[in-house]
Amino acid sequence: MLKKYDVLKKMNQNRLVAVVRGRDAEDACHISEACIRGGIRSIEVALTTPSGLDAIRKLAGKERDALIGAGTVLDADTARLSILAGASFIVGPSFSREISEQCNLYSVPYLPGCLTVTEMVEALKAGADVVKVFPGSTVGTGFIESIKGPLPNIQLMPTGGVNLQNVTEWLDQGSFAVGVGSVLTKGAEEGNYTRVEENAEQFAQKVSAYAR
Repeated sequence: MLKKYDVLKKMNQNRLVAVVRGRDAEDACHISEACIRGGIRSIEVALTTPSGLDAIRKLAGKERDALIGAGTVLDADTARLSILAGASFIVGPSFSREISEQCNLYSVPYLPGCLTVTEMVEALKAGADVVKVFPGSTVGTGFIESIKGPLPNIQLMPTGGVNLQNVTEWLDQGSFAVGVGSVLTKGAEEGNYTRVEENAEQFAQKVSAYAR
C-alpha cells in the first residue's frame, strides 16, 4: 500500500484531527503531545504558528505513533517544505491545484478547504482524496449528507464548529473525520497542557464507537 493511503486509513480509523495553533514551535509541540496523550492520533500543526515547520520536524521525529501534518498551507512551496520537514498530510483553508500537484508528486494526502460543490468537484478532479469542509460552522452537520447526495464518492472532513455536543452528529452524517481546533486546545493559552489532554480524552471517548 502506498504511504498516502496508509495515512488516510489511519486518519479515518481515529476520526479526530487536532488543529494546533501555538504561540511558537515549543508551545505547538506541548499542545500536540497533550492531544496525543489524550488519544488523538492525527495532529495538524497550523503554519500560522511561528516556526511551525520546526514543530512539525520535531514532532515527526519523536511521535512515531501519531500522524503529524501541516495546516494553513497556502502555496506549493510551503507544502514541499512541510513534506520535507516530515508532514504526513497537508491541509489548506482553500483549494490550490498547484498544492495538489506537489502533494501528488510526493504521494502525500492533500485536504483542501472547500465550501461549494464547484470547489469540491475541482478538488476531486485534481486528485484530492479528502475535502475539508471549512468553515463547518457556516453550513451545519446536515451539509455532509446533502453533499453526498450528488457526490456519493466524496470524503469530507468538517473543521470549524465541531465540538463535544455535535461531534457524533457530524460522524453520523458520514464524515471521513473531523477537525477540532480551539475547543480542544482551550487551556493552552495559559500553559495548562493537562487541560488540553483532558479535552482530548473527552473527544476520544466520545468518538470511540466510530474508531476502527
